[in-house]
Amino acid sequence: MDCIGAAIIGCGAIFPLHAKAIAELEGVKLVAVVDTVLAKAEEAGATYGCAALTDYQAILDRPDIQVVHVCAPHNLHAEIAIACLKAGKHVLTEKPMAENLEAAYRMVETAEQSRGQLGITFQNRYNDSSVRIKETIDSGVLGKLLCMKGIVTWYRDDAYYRNSPWRGKWTSEGGGVLINQTIHTLDLLQWFGGPISSVKGSVTTDVLDQVIEVEDTAHACIDFANGARGLFYGTNAYLVNSPVELELVFEKGTLIQRRDSLYLWQDGIETLLTEPSLNPGGEKSYWGMSHGRLIADFYAHVRENKPFWLNGAEGIKALELIFDIYRSASSRQNPAPDAITMWR
Repeated sequence: MDCIGAAIIGCGAIFPLHAKAIAELEGVKLVAVVDTVLAKAEEAGATYGCAALTDYQAILDRPDIQVVHVCAPHNLHAEIAIACLKAGKHVLTEKPMAENLEAAYRMVETAEQSRGQLGITFQNRYNDSSVRIKETIDSGVLGKLLCMKGIVTWYRDDAYYRNSPWRGKWTSEGGGVLINQTIHTLDLLQWFGGPISSVKGSVTTDVLDQVIEVEDTAHACIDFANGARGLFYGTNAYLVNSPVELELVFEKGTLIQRRDSLYLWQDGIETLLTEPSLNPGGEKSYWGMSHGRLIADFYAHVRENKPFWLNGAEGIKALELIFDIYRSASSRQNPAPDAITMWR
């Protein structure tokens, strides 16, 4: 495979990170961009010197496109990914995989039957701090993992939802702060902790109740099969986008992620282990800085015809955790009928 041709479907907020990462990869060319809003597609096409389309089906039969990036609204992920996989394309989709588990399972099943690969964009697994934490857990150097916590305090105002009408609705976004903003942190917690034995959680709409039908705040207690416990809190009701906070307590020390730097607290001494990477890709600091790393890794696997490790079966775990939290919340609340349907 001399040159890999790529297409990006969806020219919204996350589009530039994917487009820039592709532009920086040797042997990869952005061939087409797709958006249902013609002006968005044309602007993106002009910026990156490629075709601008409004219907993703126009790329399905094109032999010059081997990889498709799905950056569309949540409720379109499964439809687009399944169509592209059936056409033999490799697909890298933004989180979440889909707006509900049924659609996500269909994506996994289709990928298993396709010659194309399905990758899920959980770029924070590639952050230096995340890699160091996972290596510490796997090595056992600090002993057994006892407990951990993840805290996400971000801000989304009325305009964020009103400017993108698909957001804030069960049928199109699939949920609120859990499925959109905090899914990366929940993915890290389950990646660090391993198989989950029980989940208890709650969801509320503390500030945006007149704007959205989904939650803007959630918390959960996650017990893992290995005996560790995870506590999680996430909200869109803060007034700034603070860096994600992580803490992992081991038998012989504690790892603390604070302002994207990772520290080891051991024997009364705090040691800096990793600092945040520079920001060449243009990511917002609270998104993490590793879209480029993940995208480069995905293309390396495609080029070498090797299975990508962050595939559908791996990427769906965070979505399963999120819907476990929704189900737990629904057992103690009286959610709207649409919400009950989505939680099943």
